Amino acid sequence: MNIQDNISRKDFLKNATFAMGGLAVSKGFSPENLPSENVFPSTKDKLSLKNVRLETGFDYEEGEVIATKTALFLVEIENGKITNIAPNQPNAKAIDAKGHLMLPSFRDMHIHLDKTFYGDKWQAIRKRTNGVKGMIALEQKILPELLKTSTYKAEKLIELLQSKGTGFARSHVNIEPTSKLQSLKNLQKALENKKNSFGAELVAFPQHGVFYTDSVPYLKDAAQMDIDFIGGVDPFTIDGAIEKTIDFTVQLALDNNKGIDIHLHESGESGLKTVEYLIEKVNENPVLKGKTFVSHCFVLGKLEKTKQEEIAGKLGASQVGIASTIPIGSLIMPIPTLYKYNVKVVTGNDSIIDHWNTYGTGSVLQKANLMAIILNFYYQEVSKLPQATYFPLMTKAINNGQKLEIKPISHF
Repeated sequence: MNIQDNISRKDFLKNATFAMGGLAVSKGFSPENLPSENVFPSTKDKLSLKNVRLETGFDYEEGEVIATKTALFLVEIENGKITNIAPNQPNAKAIDAKGHLMLPSFRDMHIHLDKTFYGDKWQAIRKRTNGVKGMIALEQKILPELLKTSTYKAEKLIELLQSKGTGFARSHVNIEPTSKLQSLKNLQKALENKKNSFGAELVAFPQHGVFYTDSVPYLKDAAQMDIDFIGGVDPFTIDGAIEKTIDFTVQLALDNNKGIDIHLHESGESGLKTVEYLIEKVNENPVLKGKTFVSHCFVLGKLEKTKQEEIAGKLGASQVGIASTIPIGSLIMPIPTLYKYNVKVVTGNDSIIDHWNTYGTGSVLQKANLMAIILNFYYQEVSKLPQATYFPLMTKAINNGQKLEIKPISHF
């Protein structure tokens, strides 16, 4: 399968990035064992890697995958794309991968790159009062100062993600009357500086509500500034109007050919009504199918089993996905049920060392591990989560003629 000439760079990175930072290892890992950034030529040059471990197949027992088969190969790269996988040549003049496992780079599909303390001194989270509206009031106070260094900190946060094997992210970015469009502009600068090794899609996120603080004019402007999704947050709790807020979000997405990704923390009746109304609007506008997500969607974990099945079925039929950060504690997301009805489930780190949360690690592989622990999942269910999709074995993809981009990442 050949990559089409007219595919956009952003889509290509999103769907087929291979990152050297994604070299997971089976044993003996330390950063010193891997090539440094200076070893890699420009992505426009030719290079070869020997002793690269790749998955070649699966071992099954009673229909279940119990292990992956691997072997060592020589991997050839030209113009930033893997062009050939050949039998290993230990004595070849090539970069020595030393038996490390090469994997597709990961994708963090829910994160806030634009507002973080990362790269600066550690700070504890503030005591929360008055729920999300209390956090809005806090942000209105601290955002002007955060914006002064947000480009630098976004770059440092991207480097953290890269060190965990992530080469692509979906980042929500604040669009509201306090920062106006500055948070977006600052993040776009950071992404431009990292464009050779990191890709992203952006969600125009009205963190302070669509109407609660009148973010409407700024959202309309942001929709013209190379963003990919229109966001939202708790329409009933923040804006006090589910239909009005969702209608605005849907229309803005339709008018500008964008997707939708809304935060929904509400776990009661309002949360359920929001999900059902969004599904209804997507079905009325089929162009939004496959382009609409609900982030968190905690209400799913609070529903009775029969209602979970019903909503999962509706989500699957309307191709509305779920972006879950795999919460722990009393709330367990019904991911097996979502998979049963072919609902696309993606994951991300959400907040990393900011005023919302100080516990993020930057690793989506850790999120997959957490899901496996909580849900007692097996290989087939967990393996697709860090990459946000099923991915063919690399040897099979290349042998079928698929050329896949490789981006060297400097931090391991």
